[in-house]
Amino acid sequence: MSIDKSAIRNAATVIVLRDRHHEPAILMGQRGAKAAFMPNKFVFPGGAIDPGDAEIPLARPLPALCSERLAENAEPGLQHALAAGAIRELWEETGLVLGTPGDWPMVPPPDWETFAATGHLPSAEALQFVFRALTPPGRPRRFDARFFLVDAAHIQGDLDDFDAACDELSHLQWIRLTDARNFDLPFITEVVLAEVEARVRDENPPQSVPYFHNGAEESLFLRLKGYPQPD
Repeated sequence: MSIDKSAIRNAATVIVLRDRHHEPAILMGQRGAKAAFMPNKFVFPGGAIDPGDAEIPLARPLPALCSERLAENAEPGLQHALAAGAIRELWEETGLVLGTPGDWPMVPPPDWETFAATGHLPSAEALQFVFRALTPPGRPRRFDARFFLVDAAHIQGDLDDFDAACDELSHLQWIRLTDARNFDLPFITEVVLAEVEARVRDENPPQSVPYFHNGAEESLFLRLKGYPQPD
């Protein structure tokens, strides 16, 4: 039985890591009780990619290694949209800016107007692709989610100012990495946390990226490392 690709949306999630060399903390928020996907769970900011994300100018691109890993088992040219979507979702759900000061060479689409108004262009050079997960069949919504790790030092402005955030996530807070599992987390978030913990002391993009592929017939834990993986 094949996977119904039309029911799966590409998505990007951002794990912001603060004080990684002293007391590492990650930014998380709680989804609403009436949310169709993962209600009440504490999650990282993220969401589905919008069609316009592919056209958004990036001040600086993704690291080449991350772009190569994102290209595996994916639609051609999707890397740019994933990077832009990750930055947009981080802005929308937390009010934090990942970018550099600059003027837009185009009129920003509606989803990007408030970001552009901050006087920044989105920049993807600090994003590191660290995990990929496909939502299992049978869920109300399915996502092919790419998880990006970024050091909080690359965020512009006050790391504790969430005033510009939308209301999709409540209780936004920096959670010590050692305390994160005390919160109500989705299973996949717990799996990703293990990868983050392993990367706290390593500031380089990973050569090999875990891919939790939940297909219609079986679940596979693969690795994206430079050669084709099974569908």
